[in-house]
Amino acid sequence: MDRRTLLKSGLAIGVGAALPALGQDTAGSYPNRPVKVVVAFGPGGSTDLTARAINAKMTQIFGQSFFVDNKAGGGSNIGAELAARSAPDGYTLFLGTISNAVNMSLYKDPRYDYLKDFAPISILSTAPAVLVVHPKVPATTVKELIDLAKAKPGALNYASSGVGTTPHLAGEMLKQRMGINIVHVAYKGAGPALLDQIAGVTDLGFVTALSAIPSIQAGRLRVLGVAASRRLALMPDVPTLAEAGLPDFEITSWNGLFAPAKTDPTIIQKLNEACVQISKMPDVQKTFADQAAVSLSSTPEQFRAFIQKEIKVWGDVIKSVGIEQV
Repeated sequence: MDRRTLLKSGLAIGVGAALPALGQDTAGSYPNRPVKVVVAFGPGGSTDLTARAINAKMTQIFGQSFFVDNKAGGGSNIGAELAARSAPDGYTLFLGTISNAVNMSLYKDPRYDYLKDFAPISILSTAPAVLVVHPKVPATTVKELIDLAKAKPGALNYASSGVGTTPHLAGEMLKQRMGINIVHVAYKGAGPALLDQIAGVTDLGFVTALSAIPSIQAGRLRVLGVAASRRLALMPDVPTLAEAGLPDFEITSWNGLFAPAKTDPTIIQKLNEACVQISKMPDVQKTFADQAAVSLSSTPEQFRAFIQKEIKVWGDVIKSVGIEQV
């Protein structure tokens, strides 16, 4: 998939005819009861907000309640395993993320396989990271930053929200691609990492655009590029990393909808068609844009190919860095 792009039954006559209809639960009548969407993170985060925005529209389209079930923990593995082991009837879905793709290589046994245990439905959104530096760093472009790092090996450091997280792996990918030596500083979460970045304790890092925008506007951080295939509407003057000299360097936090493997293809198709419809709704597009994200959709096949690529890309980085599996 190109990253630039990403329906009750009639009333039966008579009691005898009505009773069997009440018990029907076929793909053709799906959904005829509430649908649970497992989110492997706590309430209030970006993944949770994405699920709730999509669920509200699914409820409108299908006339049945789609609701969030937050199952946080285990680096998103607890919720993913629960969803993977659910009945493949379409009534338990999963809001998967890039974290699950990374976990295929980061964990020895995450207790699920992202491709074998799930049926991809559609990608829903992507939110790119931005490369930022503290104003004390004498670099106003990506090229200047790379030149500085090459001139002073080991002198610059970069912050991440922890070992094996996307910001960490993005930094390692930058080191590999550009042949530079910058030191990783791991924090216990994105919040502490961003605070020290703003304070100048660390020099640079990859952070979510939404979290960085207030500090960028206040002059406490300098943004050098957007790690996406196109510029952000909230920061139209900031070049993509490709425009800045780093081709094919995309770091996006993405969300997508999944069902357990072996779910009836008719159900998958119904849900996919709804995702496509939702992605084109102006209010949904605005909701995501306000979060520095992009509303997308895909075919199940495109989404599967995308996930395969993500698993390989981050698996290769994890192996090259020598990160010990959890």
